[in-house]
Amino acid sequence: MSTIIYTSPIFGPVHSRRLGVSLGINLMPGDGKICTFDCIYCECGFNADHRPHTPRPTREEVATALERQLQKMRHEGPHPDVLTFAGNGEPTCHPQFADIIADTVALRDRFFPEAKISVLSNGTQLHRQEIREALMLVDNNIQKLDTVDNDYIRRVDRPINPRYDSSDVVEQMAMMKGHVIVQTMFMSGTSHGISVDNTGDAYVLPWIDALLRIQPSQVMIYTIDRETPDHDLRKASPSVLDSIAEQVRAAGLTCSVSY
Repeated sequence: MSTIIYTSPIFGPVHSRRLGVSLGINLMPGDGKICTFDCIYCECGFNADHRPHTPRPTREEVATALERQLQKMRHEGPHPDVLTFAGNGEPTCHPQFADIIADTVALRDRFFPEAKISVLSNGTQLHRQEIREALMLVDNNIQKLDTVDNDYIRRVDRPINPRYDSSDVVEQMAMMKGHVIVQTMFMSGTSHGISVDNTGDAYVLPWIDALLRIQPSQVMIYTIDRETPDHDLRKASPSVLDSIAEQVRAAGLTCSVSY
């Protein structure tokens, strides 16, 4: 099994299908994975297979490493399109997340004011007001919503909290008043002999209803791009993704597709 464990607190820059030249900010340990989801398609592998032995980076360590890298990129290139909070787990779980966002905004404004700040999140911390307030400071608040079917989420995204309820997350996204981008993984195939295909109307139509409730600034749909820890998963075809995107656009929402 090939998995990706990102260095911490800074990695890249890498080329993102959706974001361009992206400098990664990983708030999890650099030797393992800590996440409130345990997705069967995660490029970082399953949580249990990559338990870290080092702590999360501190606010000061993140700011120091980010400043050093931005200085280097200003002199040597490339210039980043985006500074992206991602990596080995859920970034909003870091106990100093809000302060780190404030530091990052200040450093971005100092070195590359034209660059965007993105956060890739699974939405599990949106019930916390301080997290929502911090996310209002970033340019791209990208929140995962693979479906609104809780049985599917428990089978595929596998939230650590047994009380996870997609309806709560939808309402919390709606509280962002449009300052949110919804990101959804579509795929087919099976897991332990059970279908994980979420591309049919039974999943897509309720998901679109949730999008209308959320009113995101954009919807990003994508499919598997790298090796997954569960090897029976399959990419959704371009034609299927295009069809879903057209349904989203017909509902009056902006939608981008990554194949």
